[in-house]
Amino acid sequence: MENNNHPQLINPKELFNPGPYGFSHSISVESPFQMCFISGQSGGVGEHHVLAPDFQTQVKDALENLKIVLQSHSMTFDHVLKITLLIVDHNQEKLGIWAEEAKKVWKTTYLPASTLIPVSRLALPDMLFEIDAIAIKPR
Repeated sequence: MENNNHPQLINPKELFNPGPYGFSHSISVESPFQMCFISGQSGGVGEHHVLAPDFQTQVKDALENLKIVLQSHSMTFDHVLKITLLIVDHNQEKLGIWAEEAKKVWKTTYLPASTLIPVSRLALPDMLFEIDAIAIKPR
């Protein structure tokens, strides 16, 4: 990453090309900290954004996509301070699945601050879960 104060867009080649859809996967800026604002990552896998039919697999795949974006900024889950979760037809069972998967990737003494928003639908008809993040790392 360049050491300047201009935002840098990063769209990891392992993820689908977001350009035609009007957004970037992430934007990073340098200040006393490297700050990264990550767009919502779903459980879509590969160039064709194939979605698993079940919620738990989509959560796992979305977290893997988030990891790819973080790594593209030389960051890890430890640098994530804020997340927003969007869950289609949210219920306590889905919340339990989320909590189980979150504990597998956040191995720090804290989980990030978060907001959970129940929704009736996401961008694609079969999407069940989406997560965005703000990550910060000292320079």
